[in-house]
Amino acid sequence: ANDQGNRTTPSYVAFTDTERLIGDAAKNQVAMNPCNTVFDAKRLIGRKFEDPIVQADMKHWPFDVIDDGGGKPKLQVEFKGEKKNFFPEEISSMVLNKMRDTAEAYLGSTVKDAVITVPAYFNDSQRQATKDAGTISGLNVLRIINEPTAAAIAYGLDKKVGGERNVLIFDLGGGTFDVSILTIEDGIFEVKSTAGDTHLGGEDFDNRMVNHFLQEFKRKYKKDPQDNKRALRRLRTACERAKRTLSSSTQASIEIDSLYEGIDFYTSITRARFEELCADLFRGTLEPVEKSLRDA
Repeated sequence: ANDQGNRTTPSYVAFTDTERLIGDAAKNQVAMNPCNTVFDAKRLIGRKFEDPIVQADMKHWPFDVIDDGGGKPKLQVEFKGEKKNFFPEEISSMVLNKMRDTAEAYLGSTVKDAVITVPAYFNDSQRQATKDAGTISGLNVLRIINEPTAAAIAYGLDKKVGGERNVLIFDLGGGTFDVSILTIEDGIFEVKSTAGDTHLGGEDFDNRMVNHFLQEFKRKYKKDPQDNKRALRRLRTACERAKRTLSSSTQASIEIDSLYEGIDFYTSITRARFEELCADLFRGTLEPVEKSLRDA
């Protein structure tokens, strides 16, 4: 666990008038400082500024992305009252530094070497840029391995003996969804096919719940908090929490004092209703599974 007691650390870096924050501390203040809180560096790393994916993503980010003059994207923020630009590799290196600190605190010794994982569909440029991020953070990057391969190793699937095995890895993350099919034989991994959706993940499920409650708020109070960034952020945080609650309970309640124009918002949602709201998203995960099976 990290210094906040969490088993995962969000890849967020925030710049304020006084300091730089990384991980949970950065994500926790995003509502107050959206333009200078950077995330999704992984969507930028190793890509050109003109890449259609970068151009499409930029429309959704509250922070600024600019061309460095040589066709590479840079993130522009205000730090201690001055404009600063960072390459995605630099942002990722800050997160890696934080992870090294976390590991060292747990192990009680220094960490110099690292194996870094990347999505199976990353090209050479994205892999090299990720390796560079490790180098910038002072780590000796032993190798870059595919995330589904890392998952298979974590589950000990390479240790099971007896000929060749086919494995399907279903990875629905915070912002992306990846399906990979691997073969494992004598400890050798081969990626046979990959599929997925680069814009489907936990955030989309959160969005469904956020929109559901926005409609409810409008119905009840004839007011629309849609354009109030802080109200939306508070609602989203409550929805993220409720979603996690619904994994173990059939109902979750939401209580937000003075959400918008002084109105306290107290409500609840059942697991069945949430599943209904997300039904098409769940169904949508099956198409990449079928595609990867066909391609393999």
